[in-house]
Amino acid sequence: MSEPKRLHPVAAVLSAIKMIKEALIPLVIFFVFGGSDESDWWAMLELIAIPVFILLFIGYGILDWWRFTYRVEQGELRIESGVFIKKKRYIRFERIHSIDKTEGILQRLFGLVKLKVETAGSSADLADATLTAITKDEAERINAIFHELKKKGKIAIDNESEAPDAENQGLEKAEQVQGVFQQSFKELFIMAATSGGVGVVFSGAIAFFGQFDEIIPYSRLFNGFEQIVKGSISFIAILVFFGLLFAYVIATARIVLKYAFFTIKKHEDKIMISRGLLERRQLTIPLEKIQAIRIAENLIRQPLGYASVYVEYAGGSILDKESSNVMLFPLIKKEKIEELIQTFIPEYHIHVQINPLPKRSFKRYLFRISLIIIPIAALCSFFLRPWGFLSLLLLPLGAFWAYLCFRGAGWNISGDQLQLRFRTISKQTFIFQKNRIQAVYSEISPFQKRKNLASISAVVKSGVGPRVGKVVDLEAADSETIKEWFLERRN
Repeated sequence: MSEPKRLHPVAAVLSAIKMIKEALIPLVIFFVFGGSDESDWWAMLELIAIPVFILLFIGYGILDWWRFTYRVEQGELRIESGVFIKKKRYIRFERIHSIDKTEGILQRLFGLVKLKVETAGSSADLADATLTAITKDEAERINAIFHELKKKGKIAIDNESEAPDAENQGLEKAEQVQGVFQQSFKELFIMAATSGGVGVVFSGAIAFFGQFDEIIPYSRLFNGFEQIVKGSISFIAILVFFGLLFAYVIATARIVLKYAFFTIKKHEDKIMISRGLLERRQLTIPLEKIQAIRIAENLIRQPLGYASVYVEYAGGSILDKESSNVMLFPLIKKEKIEELIQTFIPEYHIHVQINPLPKRSFKRYLFRISLIIIPIAALCSFFLRPWGFLSLLLLPLGAFWAYLCFRGAGWNISGDQLQLRFRTISKQTFIFQKNRIQAVYSEISPFQKRKNLASISAVVKSGVGPRVGKVVDLEAADSETIKEWFLERRN
């Protein structure tokens, strides 16, 4: 019987920081709105309350760390936690389907890792267990027990002495590596530069500064700014340019830091992905949990011959959406995808002939985009004359976009594999295995029926809900072919 262990004391700091982050905005709003009368007693309350709250959070973090214990016993990971109400959680190792490691800034300073354990029955919101700060050796020990159980099928481990040696396990893993991929810095930079992350930076900045509209005198600032730039179009243009440039640099740097040192290794029946500079993360994906492959090509990367490859994974949580929609290859030349897929997930085939949509489908794509663009152009031209007439340029742009969506759509059946390709903003290609598909839906609207067209969609399971690939306005006969293929008895 093993003795209960506590996390590293850094876990108390992490718990306190988490609580402070969660309470920061409510506290700011409370003090800002509550102190509008600017009375002396309220100023005194602020001086006292802020350090008191911080001390309470630190105290709670220490109690949370002290009450949290874990141990490995009888083939189970046993966890006891809870400051006021004690909770006990027993997780059998044979039910665990992934153990993921993350190294944040604090963990890396002390040589620690965060271990996240997920089972096949994990809730959509949280992992089954998270050890926020343990040593790397301890993480390797738990990981080694998991892999030993998985290899032999059933083992009862009653104490630490029966656990496989972490160092030997590491050597064994090194011998079992069947494929390695490392993202080059050049392609990582191209990926970051073409990601379109500027919108994320702008929306984040707007949301942040919006919290302080009662503190910062925006109206006074804007009135002063208006006097400075009055009649100076060039000044405004330069200011906008440098603002966009700054946001672009920040967005690019954020992605480079997130995906730096991106490495994939294949070990027997699983894929291990590690990435990150400031926060080092390692994700383990069992091959049997991969539900589909998705290839994404945005408007900038497609002409350059690049694409991003994702795996749809039956795991993860709503709070961590990336854990179920995992980036397998951040940026790669399209001609290399087949070779790498054969190395890491050999049951999937990428380079197959895609069946295009019939030419009569283009009119429907054009009609749908016209329903959006024509009213916008008409309203702008009427109410915003004369500059509103520039909105008429949307008409040829919309026609071109409809053509891209039409040309980008298609399907293919190859053995037990189905490919569906379509375009939203980026061109998406879903590759499904028949035994992973949950359902196939064929839809025919009255307008489609007149032109002998249909829509087909395939659904697979994902950690945060179903993932759907859909092709609109293919031949009705092709839709029936896909349905019959799916309903055939699986060998």
